[in-house]
Amino acid sequence: MDRGRFTSTDAIFDYLMRYVNVEKGQATVFKLDRMRSLASALSDPHKGRLTIHIAGSKGKGSVSTMCARLLEETGLKVGLYTSPHLIRWKERIAFASGPMEEKTLIEAMEEILPLVEGKGPSDFPGGEEPTFFELTTLLAFCAFRSTGCNAQVIEVGLGGRLDSTNIVEPDVSVITPIELEHTQFLGDTIAKIAFEKAGIIKIGKPVCVSAQKAEAMEAFEKKAAETQSSLYAVGRDIVARDIAVSLGGTSCTLTLGMRTGDSLALSLSHIIPSGGLEISSPMPGAIQAQNMALALLAAACALPGLSSGAVARGLAKASLPARFEILPGEPTVVLDGAHTPESVRLTIATMMKLFPGKRVLLFACAHDKRHEEMAELLASHFERIIITKPGTFKVSEPEKVFESFKKRSEATSLVAETSLALKAALAEASARGAALLVTGSFYLCAEAKKRLEPTPGK
Repeated sequence: MDRGRFTSTDAIFDYLMRYVNVEKGQATVFKLDRMRSLASALSDPHKGRLTIHIAGSKGKGSVSTMCARLLEETGLKVGLYTSPHLIRWKERIAFASGPMEEKTLIEAMEEILPLVEGKGPSDFPGGEEPTFFELTTLLAFCAFRSTGCNAQVIEVGLGGRLDSTNIVEPDVSVITPIELEHTQFLGDTIAKIAFEKAGIIKIGKPVCVSAQKAEAMEAFEKKAAETQSSLYAVGRDIVARDIAVSLGGTSCTLTLGMRTGDSLALSLSHIIPSGGLEISSPMPGAIQAQNMALALLAAACALPGLSSGAVARGLAKASLPARFEILPGEPTVVLDGAHTPESVRLTIATMMKLFPGKRVLLFACAHDKRHEEMAELLASHFERIIITKPGTFKVSEPEKVFESFKKRSEATSLVAETSLALKAALAEASARGAALLVTGSFYLCAEAKKRLEPTPGK
């Protein structure tokens, strides 16, 4: 393959899909030696800029976007790396303020290409080729370097300790709420999963965490003590009060916690006045108040001179698709990528508050998700339920998901073909004058969004 053959980011995506992709259920051995070797060959493109590294089970994307926007408001040029993408692969690698040029990503891929093209497993450490995610991550670092980013916000893909992103040297590590997820990779208890997430905590660097289950917090406190890292927590060092959720988003008042005297407490006291700091996000959902508090903690650790104005402006600009996204038009369609029981619990609470009338559900999830528990939470709140597949990208078992919901609601149907299921769900919602919730998978939300708001390309 000749250098310069990539004419679009869609072509890059097609090329990268030749490599092992865990997101599609393909197997690999998680390790960092391949990633470190590739990065070293490119003169370590992940180094040399302020870095916030974010792990967790839910809310990573929202918190990452908020952090990036906060940093940007101080005048920094900020690269933002998130996953998965919703519509196009290039969404994963962006500036805080929006997409990168195709040319930038194409040039970054062509910088990487000589390291992998024509090579086999024996050419890489451990005798395995790099993965789709490793190469995408490496490409992000190269793009951030070539565009002169002086800050980057990096979202972990899976776990933390052995995730491809964990070659970074963060100024602050961030961990969002922990749930049982990816248990085949991370372990079957909260404590085991928290141990993997805690692997992003670095020696002498602060870590900011959301409110956590006791087992998770214990793992984080232990790791922070081992690495001599200051640990800051939402609910203890910063508190979100007077939370209000509306169709236009979420607002709250942030107040200082009980800690006094340390450097972050002093920094926060300059940002948050005695009466509290009123902030808002365009994303609806009470969890966004906690996400905003966590993002502020992280940004204040990274930039002690942060101002209250920068905080309010940055958070007001932070939005993401498929995070309780309300599409325009009739019937009302809400897209939410919730795919764990706790995130589904939060989604249904927001749905019931904002749409107290009739509701229809379109649901799909990947084969490794806890559909029994999600069915228990969701089934009783919808007049009609349609189960489908989350598109073709993820392995799914819609028949098993259907059985979980059918046991709890007779008004459940299985329409395995995603496009037909969406048509059926829209028809049901229109006929009933109901709001339609599409949830269970970001991939299902992407399929719905592509059909309702067509966007060309991958």
